[in-house]
Amino acid sequence: METFNIPAEITEEQIATHVIAPEHVQNIEIEDINESKEERYQIQLLNRQFTIPPKLNVDAFGKAMHNSLKDSVTGYMLQLHQNGNLIYNLIWNWAQTPADKGQGWSEDTRMHIASVSKFLTAVGLVKVLDSNQISYDTKIIDYLPNYWSKGNNIDKITFRHLLTHTSGFNTGSSASDYTFMKSKVAAGVTNVGSYDYENMNFGLCRILIPIINGNVSKNANFPVSFPISQDQVWDIVTLSYYKNYMQANVFTPAGVSNVDFKPISSTKNALAYQFPHNNNKGWDSGDLASVAGGAGWRLSTKELLNVMNHVRRRNTIITAQKAQYMLDNYFGIDQVINTPVGRIYNKNGLWRSGDKKTEQSVAYFLPNDMELVVFVNSPIGASGLSLRDIVKDKFINSLSE
Repeated sequence: METFNIPAEITEEQIATHVIAPEHVQNIEIEDINESKEERYQIQLLNRQFTIPPKLNVDAFGKAMHNSLKDSVTGYMLQLHQNGNLIYNLIWNWAQTPADKGQGWSEDTRMHIASVSKFLTAVGLVKVLDSNQISYDTKIIDYLPNYWSKGNNIDKITFRHLLTHTSGFNTGSSASDYTFMKSKVAAGVTNVGSYDYENMNFGLCRILIPIINGNVSKNANFPVSFPISQDQVWDIVTLSYYKNYMQANVFTPAGVSNVDFKPISSTKNALAYQFPHNNNKGWDSGDLASVAGGAGWRLSTKELLNVMNHVRRRNTIITAQKAQYMLDNYFGIDQVINTPVGRIYNKNGLWRSGDKKTEQSVAYFLPNDMELVVFVNSPIGASGLSLRDIVKDKFINSLSE
């Protein structure tokens, strides 16, 4: 192994106090992905017939969304863009209730977008692979830290497998901290190519991006003093490089600045609540750097839509052609659904505490150059309805000739 200097902006004190798997990211509930249910839903969508090509009745869609959410959530923010411009805007109730700061929502209110972070990480990984002329079907084993043990079949996993949740990892956990992922790589996998929704597929990407980009060598051995471990240094160093890469190559080109894994005081920040909130204080899900890649980013609806606009059509991050390739090949998204007006693509995210305080979001790429983002800071109703299914239903029902 080669000695590799720690970046100057990271102090030894920061490394010594760095916690790889902090308590506040333990026992978190994330979104449920049910592939068979989604396939049945797709068939159902195709049963609706039109005599001429339909279009979305935007006003009807907006009213239907509001009626579905207004009495069932603590608060929400919805924005619909077309060609990068705002065409519909809905704001309801509290980002922070009077039990906290008494703040309503705005397009600049940030919230943890949970697994929508996976799509952003996918964009970053595609960009760094393309920049280095590396195929998506290249094996990841040559870009993992050299000091990690690699179990059975790790040498068969490709970048495409990570991007589409077909790596074979099946951890039964939402965890994706550094030592957890290291242990699962050492344990190996048995079924590369099979689908299983795993945060660690994208958690690994945040380690791979700095190695591919040349920020850190896979052979790096960091000079540290006892009791600091190589795992602590690798974790904090790769997190720093991943964050900087995403800011410079994904967020800044879209005009989005100062993106972080924790709330920052210079912006408004939503808190997560139960439903009903019962005037109880909300939950700040905290610094989520340890789960970066598969979750962790905090953005506003406006900021997320700006990134989506630049990814899809502005050619400032990746080409529009490559963005379409990503969507059609399920890179960092959950669903590709054929509808009478064209394909819709989505990625949703949910982050829920043990007492059901919830932050959830969904990002949709829609036909006719439209993108939709919805943030909700509670469960939807007593039974916790699916946000993205509500959007799909209202979208289909709002199509007209």
